[in-house]
Amino acid sequence: MNTSKMIAAAVALSVAGAGAPAFAQSAGKLAKGALIGGAGGAVAGAVIPGLGTGEGALIGAAGGAAITALSHKDRRYYRDNYGRKYYVDKQGRRRYK
Repeated sequence: MNTSKMIAAAVALSVAGAGAPAFAQSAGKLAKGALIGGAGGAVAGAVIPGLGTGEGALIGAAGGAAITALSHKDRRYYRDNYGRKYYVDKQGRRRYK
C-alpha cells in the first residue's frame, strides 16, 4: 500500500471517529461530508495526472469530513415580528444576528 494512501486513510479514520464527539456534529452529517468530498476527490483523481481515483477519493473524504466537522453552519435562522434574524441556541434562548 502506498504511503499517501495510508496517511489519507489514517486521517479519514481519525477525523470521522474522533471528530464527531469533539465538535458535536452528528455522524450522519460527517458521513455526508465525507461522501461529497470522496466523490469530488475521485473526480479530481481522474483528472489530475499522477493521482489515482482511489487516492483522490481518500484525500477528498478526509477533507470533506474535516470541513464538515469544523463548520458551524448548521444553525437555522428565524425572523421575529420586527424582521430581525435569530437562531435558538441549545439552552432555548434567542440569539440575534
